[in-house]
Amino acid sequence: MTEPPLAALFFSLFLLLVLSAFFSGSETALMTINRYRLRHLADRGHRGARLAQALLERPDRLIGLILLGNNFVNILASSLATLIALRIGGDNAIAIAAGLLTLVILIFSEVTPKTLAALHPERLAYPAAYVYTPLIRFFSPLVWSVSMIANNLLRLLGVEPVGAPNQTLSREELRTVVSEAGAMIPERSRDMLLAILDLEGATVEDIMIPRHEVEGIDLQDPEEDVMRTLRNAGYSRLPVFDGGVDNVVGLLHMRHVLSLMREREDFTREQLREICHRPYFVPEGTRLYQQLINFQRERQRVALVVDEYGDFLGLITLTDLLEEIVGEFTTDPADNIPEIVRHPDGSILIDCGISVRDLNRVLRWKLPTQGPKTLNGLILEYLETIPETGTSLKLHGHVIEIIQTGDNAVKMVRYVNRPTRKPKAEAT
Repeated sequence: MTEPPLAALFFSLFLLLVLSAFFSGSETALMTINRYRLRHLADRGHRGARLAQALLERPDRLIGLILLGNNFVNILASSLATLIALRIGGDNAIAIAAGLLTLVILIFSEVTPKTLAALHPERLAYPAAYVYTPLIRFFSPLVWSVSMIANNLLRLLGVEPVGAPNQTLSREELRTVVSEAGAMIPERSRDMLLAILDLEGATVEDIMIPRHEVEGIDLQDPEEDVMRTLRNAGYSRLPVFDGGVDNVVGLLHMRHVLSLMREREDFTREQLREICHRPYFVPEGTRLYQQLINFQRERQRVALVVDEYGDFLGLITLTDLLEEIVGEFTTDPADNIPEIVRHPDGSILIDCGISVRDLNRVLRWKLPTQGPKTLNGLILEYLETIPETGTSLKLHGHVIEIIQTGDNAVKMVRYVNRPTRKPKAEAT
């Protein structure tokens, strides 16, 4: 029997090593490919993506096929290396051939192709899908047998192997994906997407106008005060009270008031009451995302927030809610928000009536939002006393100095990059 020439043996060994590299690299590529991009391309008609998606629906069979092929070519390559060693150096060369083959397979058929596949999975995954699709059909009896044995072993360990792994993302995981999108998503769009995700974690209390700041009309006030409020109103809709903010009788649209003023010069309070719309109440604790849906469903733009006893707490508008997503409509919040005044020396004066959420958004801080809603409330909660003017404290890593207090509250603070004096209190 004629023995094959050494050149043919070396060429066959080379082909086997290439096949081993293909199996190793394609396995890593298919297992690490971005499933969401894969689904997107498959929906757009990319044939390679569709084939890869179909293969990954049964990963047990795909892995079984890849390992069958990889082990077959590696064992065959080992046999050829042994045969070549015998032809060249006899029995003494077998150990040398085994060591060299191990090193070659490790570098050229394992580490290199798998690293390439991990860095650029789509370059290998889609072409490999064209190869594996007919192979998995041709070797289906053998693949099925191997998969059945492996699956039964997994079931003994309490693992159900059927079906692709769960690829759903939690809200926090989705935040991480959006935050790390980099140049793929513009910064402005990225901030808006993150703000939408934050709506689920915030409530109407976080952005409402508190009751003591609500501008409205009290029907029990003198007529001159009512007319002055109507003429100087800065909003298109005003709540109407009857004897105090706890007795809301309706919402007044300024468009209807102007029409009434044109028709009559001396209209009465009862006529104001008649043109009021029925107030729309929402309970405290309503999530902002749910409230956005409620505004759309109820066709409302203004809602009055009440507590569990029905007492009026504040007012929330659709504009306020949308600004949580897109930012301020009329000003740049980073530079022109009235509660924050920047000085040339780098210090910042902050009105303590500002909400913690607005402060976090403008200064990129990470103050807790689950407790007090304003900076004043946050300071008082940490110090557990009303501080004196001149007190410095470290609030979650930010050094601030209290420069104005009054009415049992902190009115104004100064933020500096480093403490100007030894802090008298620290809140962490």
